[in-house]
Amino acid sequence: MASIDHGTRPAAAPSPAPPAPPRTTGVVWGNSAPLALAGFATTTFMLSMINANLVNFGTLPVVFGVAFAFGGLTQLIAGVIQLRMGNTFGGMLFTGYGAFWLSLFAIANYFLKAVPATQVGHALGLFLYAFGIFTVVMLAASLRTSVAVITTLLLLAVTFFVLGAGNYTATVPTPAASALIRTGGWIGLAVAAGAFYLALAEVCEATYGRAILPLGLLAKQPNESLGEE
Repeated sequence: MASIDHGTRPAAAPSPAPPAPPRTTGVVWGNSAPLALAGFATTTFMLSMINANLVNFGTLPVVFGVAFAFGGLTQLIAGVIQLRMGNTFGGMLFTGYGAFWLSLFAIANYFLKAVPATQVGHALGLFLYAFGIFTVVMLAASLRTSVAVITTLLLLAVTFFVLGAGNYTATVPTPAASALIRTGGWIGLAVAAGAFYLALAEVCEATYGRAILPLGLLAKQPNESLGEE
């Protein structure tokens, strides 16, 4: 019978190191701020034209379609992208106002009919006052952004409170309530102009690779903007 060899066996060859995992490239997100600003500006312009009595009130339903798609969903998505990019201020700003337009669409089309007719003005006033407070919060957080952003938010806060007062007292139509709503419409047009300007400034900077329109940046690096931190 053959004997078993108890001699030293040669050491096994070292196993090859596992291959390195493939290098992944991070997804580059474009600046969604101009899109969000354009959505907000467009919807604000349309509604303000009606509030200022420059366009007949009967055209209001078309505003709700734009409020749902452009002012609401588009701005909401753009805000989420801002949060994904690490921009807390821009993300909160755009998702908040995207939710405002979606809420306005839902209230006007589904929920306002359940409110007693004598309380419709109070309901709309409450809604506008609430977002006026939200705007004041965002205004306080914007003091280190730019003069253009601060001015637009300040005008927006005034718009919300003026329109809120006009709607709250409009349960019984009065000339004073109508005047407040018209005034809110005119201020809203100024807000829309400011938002359009911000959108143009942001998209031009992305297109040309440098700042084209002045924003009056405050305590920020020269290459920073509303949508990029």
